[in-house]
Amino acid sequence: MQLNTIKPAAGSKKARRRVGRGVGSGLGKTAGRGHKGQKSRAGGFHKVGFEGGQMPLQRRLPKRGFKSAALKYRGEVTLAELERLGADTVDLLTLKAAGLAREWVKEVKVIKSGELTRKVTLQGIGASAGARAAIEAAGGSVQDAPGAA
Repeated sequence: MQLNTIKPAAGSKKARRRVGRGVGSGLGKTAGRGHKGQKSRAGGFHKVGFEGGQMPLQRRLPKRGFKSAALKYRGEVTLAELERLGADTVDLLTLKAAGLAREWVKEVKVIKSGELTRKVTLQGIGASAGARAAIEAAGGSVQDAPGAA
């Protein structure tokens, strides 16, 4: 093998399409652009969604809904998950260590789903009204975080 004899594999390099180079090439005259109109001309393109000056569809439809950016940092834990956890005192770090709350979660709320038979003390974690009642019925308590509503 010598440097002056090295060639790429057969069929691996395809020549680029050269348009507007005569009728015999198959892409002469209009160069595959058809006849007249905005798309046939140089620089003749418009932005995505443009409808020729008509009010575009995304602007004709009403604006609707809102999604809070804070929802990303909130998590939920069920009573059944607390039962399986097996800890007497539960706080945010305990839930993250057990994999019940994601790393970036800042607030966690316990919701009433499943049964709780053990005594559990929640520290710095919110609870729905039904979940609070179930925790207190099992002999546990809820100590809300300061500023939690």
